Amino acid sequence: MLIETLTNFFAGEGGIWALCASAFLSATILPGSSEAILTAALASSAESSRTLLLVAAASLFNTLGSMTSWCIGRFFPDRLPSAPAIERLRRWGAAALFFAWVPVVGDMLPLAAGWLKIKFWPALFWTAAGKSARYSALAAAVLNIL
Repeated sequence: MLIETLTNFFAGEGGIWALCASAFLSATILPGSSEAILTAALASSAESSRTLLLVAAASLFNTLGSMTSWCIGRFFPDRLPSAPAIERLRRWGAAALFFAWVPVVGDMLPLAAGWLKIKFWPALFWTAAGKSARYSALAAAVLNIL
């Protein structure tokens, strides 16, 4: 009964909204489980058009969460502590944000990028590219496309 209820939830509109909320929160320092929710939503629906919608929603909201962290970082004082991660981000610039999807470490990259005043559009591009690649790879693995 519980499994059927959860399957119906994730196959319907509730699954998309739960995925959006989780993807947004997962990109911040708050805990989230967007990968688990995406997997459940993909497993409960075999429609290919829904697969694209789910991957796009997860990518979009996870990117929005990261860019919210970027905005918060813009308000930090200009004085930065010296750390190897900060120096790498300075060296690689916005392209380092491709790895904002990496668990734990990736959550801090957009915050640090905002702190370092990395420009918005390149930060958005590289963040979205990395997040989209991650969710696409996860969907492909779940659906046995690879």
